[in-house]
Amino acid sequence: MTRRVLFICSQNRLRSPTAEQVFATWPGIETASAGLKPDADVPVSPELLQWAELIFVMERAHRSRLSSRFRHWLGGKRIVCLDIPDDYAFMQPALVDLLERRVSPFLR
Repeated sequence: MTRRVLFICSQNRLRSPTAEQVFATWPGIETASAGLKPDADVPVSPELLQWAELIFVMERAHRSRLSSRFRHWLGGKRIVCLDIPDDYAFMQPALVDLLERRVSPFLR
């Protein structure tokens, strides 16, 4: 059984694409990523939210924004806040390590 996991940050350029890439190779996990800002590389959409079974946001502000803008499409889905600030580069080893430690328990 495959679990569909969506990672969300602000612009979908650093944190969420890193998470998408890190967990894409996990067996039984299908990943996607998106951003909440209008200029995000891949903006959050109702279709992505409906596709996802589990949603990770990087900051509490992302959870608030997501809930206020997309409440209709969240329908009881689990949203986990990782509390990872926008202080990292794409695929930075410290970010990868942090993601693995914070996300792994939810994917086992």
